[in-house]
Amino acid sequence: QGISSMYFLLLEVLQDLGNDELKHFQWLLKQAGIIEGFPAIPKSRLEEADRQDTVDEMVQTYSLHGALRITLEVLRKIGRNDLVEHFSQSVAQHDSKSSTE
Repeated sequence: QGISSMYFLLLEVLQDLGNDELKHFQWLLKQAGIIEGFPAIPKSRLEEADRQDTVDEMVQTYSLHGALRITLEVLRKIGRNDLVEHFSQSVAQHDSKSSTE
C-alpha cells in the first residue's frame, strides 16, 4: 500500500506539469550527473514516454526512494518550487503515516 501511494504521488506531481515543463523534466533526466551517483535515463526510453511511462522509468532506474529524490531535484531545476514544497510535505506525511502503521 505504501509503495503504490508513493508511485501515485510521483504521477500526481508530473500531472501538475504542463507539456513543455514535462519535456524539460524528461530532458534533465536524460542528462548525466543531475544528482551525483544517479545515472541518466537513456534518451530512447523517454522519447515516447508519457507521464506514467516516465514514472515507470524513474522507479526502474533509481528505485522508488531514488525517484523521489530525483523528482525534487529536477522540480527545483525547472523552477517549480511550489511543487517542491507540496511534494515534500506529501512525502513527509506519507513517511510519518507508514512509520506509525
